[in-house]
Amino acid sequence: MSWSLTLGCLWVLAGTVVAFLPMRYQYVPGVALLLAAPVLIWMIAQDHGGLMAGLAAFALISMFRNPLKYFAARLMGRKPEVPK
Repeated sequence: MSWSLTLGCLWVLAGTVVAFLPMRYQYVPGVALLLAAPVLIWMIAQDHGGLMAGLAAFALISMFRNPLKYFAARLMGRKPEVPK
């Protein structure tokens, strides 16, 4: 398995561990995973092409749909409610 896919698997496992944390402890590691994802998807695209990068992007959107909705609402000037 390539280095980029190995890192992708570790990213998914880290995301699963973060999801098990209480909500107040999810913010910092979740944002770190969210910031690392585009670099990781780019690495996968370089090694395996657009289809695999598309699948990785789909996984990112699936796992981070609520934070992405929150950031999109903030960018549009709304004040979304943060879960507790």
